[in-house]
Amino acid sequence: MENQEGRARSRRGFAGMSPERQREIARQGGRAAHELGRAHEFTPEEARQARAKSLSARAQAAPLQQQE
Repeated sequence: MENQEGRARSRRGFAGMSPERQREIARQGGRAAHELGRAHEFTPEEARQARAKSLSARAQAAPLQQQE
């Protein structure tokens, strides 16, 4: 990977880890959030509303993307 000046950049921290290790860390965070009661689980109704909102936003953005 190179930066804007064309020099090589080292991948450090989370970005330098293997995808498997990144997934494991993310899984641990998800488990911890659920154990602490901070994770949100969507009800079917909330999921429908979120999908409708997403589709609406995409439909509004589509004409803007075609103009560019």
